[in-house]
Amino acid sequence: MSAGTQTTTRTGFSAELWETIAPTFEAIVSHPFLAGIVDGSLPPERFVYFIGQDRLYLRAFSRALSFVAGHATEPADTALLTGSAATAIAVEEGMHVELLAGFGAAAEQVEPAELSPSGELYVQTILAHSSRGPLAEALASVLACFWIYAEVGEELIAKGSPDPRYQRWIETYGDPQFAATVAAVLAIVDRVGAEASEAERGRVKDIFAHGCRLEWMFWDAAWRQETWPIGI
Repeated sequence: MSAGTQTTTRTGFSAELWETIAPTFEAIVSHPFLAGIVDGSLPPERFVYFIGQDRLYLRAFSRALSFVAGHATEPADTALLTGSAATAIAVEEGMHVELLAGFGAAAEQVEPAELSPSGELYVQTILAHSSRGPLAEALASVLACFWIYAEVGEELIAKGSPDPRYQRWIETYGDPQFAATVAAVLAIVDRVGAEASEAERGRVKDIFAHGCRLEWMFWDAAWRQETWPIGI
């Protein structure tokens, strides 16, 4: 599969969204952090940094999903989004602990005191959009995390890693439940997009594209082990 190709063929509004961010996705899957995962050369301290940041990010992402669910009017949409919020916390407490153990680290030892500048920007962006609404814009703000991770996962699963610790992380993307959740979220996106005006659709595209750039920045921050330039 080429870097800019979707794992699933889509013909609705989501197809338009993907077209707008295909170059960003190429930049993500070719980033040296992910390339290092695939060939096993990624320095362990950079991966541990990533996990520590991801733990903090997922707590905010869970809150954002709860906000998005509050804008939904369909009970099934609310159930999907609130269920995903709970899953985000379960991942933090389950998968992250297991992955860190593979590097001889405990979660409480590696958890940073604060998000990186890039992570903080990402978190504040999704919380602002998800809390303010409306549903289309709130959903657009969290869509990158769902969809980009699913597509990156397809790329990594196809390639694998010689390092069993990185391979274990890659395998988490093969969870059929995660794939089904992403498909369900995209179905909501298609439905909401079909009902939206051109101006609203444009706004959703902008928010989603911005979220995808923030995804790249999150990976890049882990590669650089980004810190704040000055203390408080």
